[in-house]
Amino acid sequence: MRGTISVRVRHARVADLPHVAQLAAEHAAYEKAAPPPADLARRLQALLFDTEQPRLRCFVAELDDGEIIGYASCAPELSTWDGAEYLHMDCLFLREGHRGLKVGPMLVQAVVTEARQLGLGQVQWQTPPWNTDAIRFYDRLGAQATEKRRYSLVAD
Repeated sequence: MRGTISVRVRHARVADLPHVAQLAAEHAAYEKAAPPPADLARRLQALLFDTEQPRLRCFVAELDDGEIIGYASCAPELSTWDGAEYLHMDCLFLREGHRGLKVGPMLVQAVVTEARQLGLGQVQWQTPPWNTDAIRFYDRLGAQATEKRRYSLVAD
């Protein structure tokens, strides 16, 4: 790894989407999940850029040389229990070899800042229970954990 690393976090651009799709594939492999669809970059473009009021937001962590090493994505959601909206951080991923360099907190801060700009008072997310490194990271940030399982049904 480089001696000195300079990283900036910014909103994703259309040209970044193939890189984000590759990172999403690495993220899925890391979490032992099915790979994303082959046309993920196109789908993300439709959600992020091809609509007048996009719900999805995406941030990338970029090295000085332009290499994208991580991403975070989020979208506004709502809680019936709280009667309030919040920002759901769907993904946070850093490429192997770039973890532990303070880039994760930069991505989380970008999501928190986005929540504030949207007038939302909370950010929520989940992580697999086996991902102890992520759990330690989130605990160090001061995040509060809740026990739940995530389910899904195919609606086709």
